[in-house]
Amino acid sequence: MSIAFIGLGNMGAPMAHNLRKAGREVIVFDLNADAVAALVAAGAVAAESPADAARQADEAVVTMLPAAAHVRAVYTGEHGVLAAVGQGVPLIDSSTIDPQTARELIAAAAARGNPMVDAPVSGGTTGAQAGTLTFMVGAEADALERVRPVLMHMGRNVAHCGGPGNGQVAKLCNNMLLAISMIGTAEAMALGVRLGMDPATLAGVFNTSTGRCWSADSYNPWPGVMENVPSSRGYTGGFGTALMLKDLGLATEAARQAGQPAMLGAAAHQLYQWFTASGHAGEDFSAIVKLYNGEA
Repeated sequence: MSIAFIGLGNMGAPMAHNLRKAGREVIVFDLNADAVAALVAAGAVAAESPADAARQADEAVVTMLPAAAHVRAVYTGEHGVLAAVGQGVPLIDSSTIDPQTARELIAAAAARGNPMVDAPVSGGTTGAQAGTLTFMVGAEADALERVRPVLMHMGRNVAHCGGPGNGQVAKLCNNMLLAISMIGTAEAMALGVRLGMDPATLAGVFNTSTGRCWSADSYNPWPGVMENVPSSRGYTGGFGTALMLKDLGLATEAARQAGQPAMLGAAAHQLYQWFTASGHAGEDFSAIVKLYNGEA
């Protein structure tokens, strides 16, 4: 049984590695030749195009791409997945894109006889490397069960969020909340430190009190509070500020289309837009704390 994996970035590469570790034959494609070479060294097979990768897959095709435009091109382009994949082979898109694009691509795949699920992830690069990701899946129940074994080689949890596109809905709402909580954690940490509190002690209070959240207890933005998180290594690695800005843009646009107020989401979007434009696009999104500690 073989799986095609298209998109070997900070998330996709470790996900593909975990499929190899599970004993799956993996056919890989990415525009980055070095990323492909690293997977080939781990036993994967290189493909010449998305179509070439999909043509060789008989268990599933997995994509992990930066934005909706890339997903559309990879699936519907002249040398795309839908032009070559075998009928009935399930398709898994783990990119974070807008729900409408996901639904349109799922419908296009169904017209060709291929079940497709939108399955964006939570857990970041650490979860991708450890194989502990949570997949938020939008799909009919039978389609989900077909791809569940593949997902469980790359993650620990699979949340069925409803029909096609609902995985993207869950992901956008989750990341909007994550951005808001990270800004709140950064603001509270900065205030406590300014008022004379030791940052590690303050974080410990948060983590055993009602202010506890993932941004505080698992990914604290203050330098030196936690090991093995981006704030302890100069905000490198992790989930980039530019990617968080992209997701917030998707969330606020979805809110606009639905006529649903998202005032804190809009404020978070503006803060990350300013922070990105100020030269911090390549840093982890927890670097937003620099707005409060005098580094930005």
